This record gives sequence, structure tokens and C-alpha cells, in this order.
Amino acid sequence: MDKQLLEILVCPVCKGELIYLREQQELVCLADKLAYPIRDDIPVMLESEARKLSLDEYDALHKRRTAPAA
Repeated sequence: MDKQLLEILVCPVCKGELIYLREQQELVCLADKLAYPIRDDIPVMLESEARKLSLDEYDALHKRRTAPAA
């Protein structure tokens, strides 16, 4: 994923910040609990294509984002 593109992309639903999950090839919005797929290096920023995060996924990502830096 292009770093400059990641810096300007926002959630199409709430316009909030997205988290890039390289291994899953997804962009995640914690506010809406949605994961947008990245296909062939192209983010698919359609709500209808996004999947809902499970509670466990949400909790793990939220904890990772709010954990103090070591």
C-alpha cells in the first residue's frame, strides 16, 4: 500500500481514521467497527464491501492502539 495514499484515506462512513492491517490486507475503522478490503493493492472503500469486526477483533485492535509505547 502506498504510504501517501494511506495518509489521506478516511472511513467513507464517518470520515474517521483508518488502521492499515498489512497481513489481512484491510483498512479498519474502529469507530464504525468495519474492515474494508484491499484487493490488488486497491482499497475498496464501499460500506457494502466492508465486513463487521467481531468484538474480539475490535478489543484487540483498540488495546493495541491505546497501549503505551514501550
